[in-house]
Amino acid sequence: QVQLVESGGGLVQPGGSLTLSCTASGFTSDYYAIGWFRQAPGKERAGLSCISRSRSTYYSDSVKGRFTISRNNAKNTVYLQMHSLKPEDTAVYYCASRDYYCSNLVGDFGSWGQGTQVTVSS
Repeated sequence: QVQLVESGGGLVQPGGSLTLSCTASGFTSDYYAIGWFRQAPGKERAGLSCISRSRSTYYSDSVKGRFTISRNNAKNTVYLQMHSLKPEDTAVYYCASRDYYCSNLVGDFGSWGQGTQVTVSS
């Protein structure tokens, strides 16, 4: 059973950058893929990006070209580098693990972090 702990959220101005981290602990034999999701108030949780154990990466159209996902398996940590941030990026950001291939569906992921707030405002 993998446990995920997130960090790195905060307040940033439009056009700025921020990097989020997701660190896994406990058993990690099922640490096959990590996805990043976000949820704004009153809206559904949406998939943003996913990285497989072999480092294949996937992005939603809303963040493609601006966000970069990566992982350091030795540190059991996945990162989300966010650039050119916009006010519409404001949301709670979550990481989640899946013991299979990458997916963008909330129901496919079995373990979730606590979420970290990202606010983009002038």
